[in-house]
Amino acid sequence: MTEVSDLEAKHASKMAKKKAARDKIMAGKSGEKGLIIVHTGPGKGKSSSGFGMILRCIAHEMPCAVVQFIKGAWDTGERRLIETHFSDLCQFHAMGEGFTWETQDRARDIAAAQAGWAKAKELILNPEIRFVLLDEINIALRYDYLDIAEVVRFLVEEKPPLTHVVLTGRNAKDELIEIADLVTEMTLVKHPFRSGIKGQKGVEF
Repeated sequence: MTEVSDLEAKHASKMAKKKAARDKIMAGKSGEKGLIIVHTGPGKGKSSSGFGMILRCIAHEMPCAVVQFIKGAWDTGERRLIETHFSDLCQFHAMGEGFTWETQDRARDIAAAQAGWAKAKELILNPEIRFVLLDEINIALRYDYLDIAEVVRFLVEEKPPLTHVVLTGRNAKDELIEIADLVTEMTLVKHPFRSGIKGQKGVEF
C-alpha cells in the first residue's frame, strides 16, 4: 500500500510541476489572430483534418466555407453532411472537375481553378465568414493553374485579420509555407492503396 501511495504522490508532484510550467506559458499567450494553415505531405489526412476544423466551427456556430479545387466532382460524405444539415452555417463550393489526369484538358483545369480562387477570395473577404477551407488548392498551385505570387499577396495583404484560412494538398509551395502560421506535413508510413485496396467510403470520401 505504501509503494502505491508513493507512486501516486510522485505522479501528483510531477503533474503539479508540469501544470505550473504550462500555466506560466499560457499566461503569456493572450492575442488572437486569423491563421494561415497549411496541410501538406504525401500522407493521408490533409483534407480530413481541414474538415474536422470545419465541424468545430459549425459546433461553435461560427460561419465558415469550403472551396474544393480538385475533388469538386466527387460525391463525398463531408459534402453531403454539410449541404444537407449545415448549409446555414457553412457554404460549400465544389469548383473542381476531378484530377488533371481525368480531365486531360489543361485549359479547362486552369479555368476551374481560377473560378475556385475567385470564389475563395470572395468568401475570405466576407466579414461574416470566419473560417475558409481551400481543399486541394496546393495541387492547383503545383501545376501552376494559379499564380502562387497572387495567392500569397492576397493572403498577406487582404485577408481579414481574424479570418482563418486552411490550404490543403500535397507539395505545398515554399512561398506558401513561408507565410503560414501553422504547417503540418502528413507522412506516409503505410497505405492500403499500395496493397490493392481501393478508396473506402467513410475513410477516403
